[in-house]
Amino acid sequence: MSEQKTDNSNRIAVLLNRASGADDKDGVADRLKAAFAEHGDRFELFAFEKGDRLIPECRRAMKAGYGTIVAAGGDGTISGVAQELAGSGHRMGIIPQGTFNFVARGLGIPEDPEEAVALLASGEARPFPLGEVNGYVFVNNASLGVYPQVLKEREGTYKRWGRSRLAAHWSVIFTFLTFRRPVQMKVRVGGREVRRKTPLAFIGRSAFQLEHYGLEGADAVRDGAFALYLSPEASRWELLMRALKLASKGMVLNRDFELFTGTDIVIETSRKSQSVAMDGERRRIEGPFRFRMLDDALDVVAPSAAGPKNSEAGDEREA
Repeated sequence: MSEQKTDNSNRIAVLLNRASGADDKDGVADRLKAAFAEHGDRFELFAFEKGDRLIPECRRAMKAGYGTIVAAGGDGTISGVAQELAGSGHRMGIIPQGTFNFVARGLGIPEDPEEAVALLASGEARPFPLGEVNGYVFVNNASLGVYPQVLKEREGTYKRWGRSRLAAHWSVIFTFLTFRRPVQMKVRVGGREVRRKTPLAFIGRSAFQLEHYGLEGADAVRDGAFALYLSPEASRWELLMRALKLASKGMVLNRDFELFTGTDIVIETSRKSQSVAMDGERRRIEGPFRFRMLDDALDVVAPSAAGPKNSEAGDEREA
C-alpha cells in the first residue's frame, strides 16, 4: 500500500533564524509555540542555529508542501526566503525579529510576535514587488562601490572582535578612510545614459527605508520605479562626512548625490565582475548589471494596502 502524502497547503511553516537579531531566541520560540496553539495545528516551527541553514530549511518546507512559509528574522532573512519563494506559488509570511525590520514596518506587519502570528492565521496575501539584479532578488536595496567593501570589512571585524554596534560602526569608518577605488560606470536609466566615476551607486526599492534616512525618491518607488543614487567623486574624508549626513538625515539632492528613477537600470563597469551588496549581504556578480522590478513573483501575508499609508507593492511604508 502506497504511503499517502500529507496535504500541508493550508499550513504555515515558520523559519526561525536564531542567529538574527539580539533577542533571546529560546524565549521567542516559546512565545511563538504558545501563539501557534491558539490556531490548532496550522503552524510548525523550523528553528535553526546558523544562518547558512536558512535555505535548506526553506527548501524542506517547500518540498513538504506548506502553503505559507514564514521568515522569522531580520530583513536579511526575509530577503533569503524571498529569493527561494519567488515564482514558486508559495506565499511568504513575516515575523519581525531583526534590528530595523524595514520590510515588516513598511508592510504594516506587527513587530509583536503574537500579533504577527494572529495576522498570519487570518490575513490575506497581496503582491510584494521584488528588485532583481542578474537573477538575484532584493527587498530593500542593492549597491556597487564602497558599501560592498564596508560589508567585507565588517565580516572580518566580526570574526576578530565579535558582533557589536561598535564593530559595525568601526567597519564603516575604516572602509571610508581607506577606500581608494571609485568605479567608472556607464548607467542607462529612464531613457537616459550617463557616465560617472563614483564611489557608490545605490539602488533603492523601499520607500519606507528611503524616508527613514530622509532621502528623496520615495514617491517614485511607490509608483513602481527604482530610485538610483550616484555619489559624486569624493575624498575619503568627504565620503565619511556623507555617511554622517546620511545617519542624521542631512543628505542634499544634487550636492551629496544625484537621483535617477526608472523601472529598468543597466550599469556597466570596466571590470568583468563586481561585488554587489543586496540587503546587507555581499555577492560577486558578473556584469553588466541589469536591475528590474519583479511585480508578480511573490505574495506576502500583510494588512490591506488600503490601510494607513503602508504598502509595499504600491505602498510601502517600508523598506
